[in-house]
Amino acid sequence: MSDDDSAVARERVIESMEQSAEVYGLSRSAGRIYGVLYFASGTLSIPELVEETGYAKSTVSNVTRTLSRIGLIHRRSSAGGGRRVQFEAEREVWFILQDVFQQYIQREVQTTLRTIRRAEEQVPPDAREQEPIQNLRETYEDLEEIVQLASEYSAAELREALETYEQ
Repeated sequence: MSDDDSAVARERVIESMEQSAEVYGLSRSAGRIYGVLYFASGTLSIPELVEETGYAKSTVSNVTRTLSRIGLIHRRSSAGGGRRVQFEAEREVWFILQDVFQQYIQREVQTTLRTIRRAEEQVPPDAREQEPIQNLRETYEDLEEIVQLASEYSAAELREALETYEQ
């Protein structure tokens, strides 16, 4: 693979990260900055991120603050004790997904499940809607348990449990 092919592949992945960031309520610039840091061979400073992304310093500063707060990137002190802060991406993708499960998916499942349970209480036991609502509740209860497990255990632990179950 040539350097040009590598650059094209890298850019495709970063563009995908931009789109994913939007799905989770972040800006496209957050996805790009995370992607640039993910592919960086070391830590990068705000001026280096400005140069890499073409974004304004204020944008990079705001986005790095947000990404640091939610754990997608980490602040590091400069070598030799300088004042310039460096950033690096969290590379453990499972950690990031667990956070997404906890912050977004789990909350959405719980909200939907509460609504379904209220509807189930309001519908008379002999109404034709009772069975589909009950089926939906059971499905969401299963989903809630799956999301909880995915939030608590590592990918290796989940894989091992599934392999043990299959035997």
